[in-house]
Amino acid sequence: MTHTSQPGTATVRAVGKVTEALEVVEEARGHLYAFHRLTGTADFALEEAIGMLRDAGHSDLAARLDRELLGRNVLPGRWTYQVVEDYEDTYYAVFRDFADEARRLTPGQRHAYEAGLKHARRSRGLAGHEAEPRDVTGAENTRTATDRATPSNFSR
Repeated sequence: MTHTSQPGTATVRAVGKVTEALEVVEEARGHLYAFHRLTGTADFALEEAIGMLRDAGHSDLAARLDRELLGRNVLPGRWTYQVVEDYEDTYYAVFRDFADEARRLTPGQRHAYEAGLKHARRSRGLAGHEAEPRDVTGAENTRTATDRATPSNFSR
């Protein structure tokens, strides 16, 4: 799809909502990785505890923990890495592809909605409200991708 003009406000807002939803999915994915790491950490700690229980003379409990809990699936047939992989393959990747497709409606800007808000809400000429990083004293050579185009869908 080729664009020759700036997208309208309704498009920018709709793409912004898709981006917002993707950000929530990204956060959920992070929690899923935390779940994966925490569960793995617990499994290694359990392994250590099993050894300590054996050393303390509690071999029956240690044997049961070793047999029934250590290395156990967290879901039927799955360890946490498989849960992460399934999530990424069946949901995350599809969501990300659709978000990328939606972003093509606002060419050149990944956060067009937020860029418009910044443009509309900043107090021009006031420190801390610079339009671009390069406008900050001492940062003249910096620039972000979203600063390349000035959004025209919001005004102040």
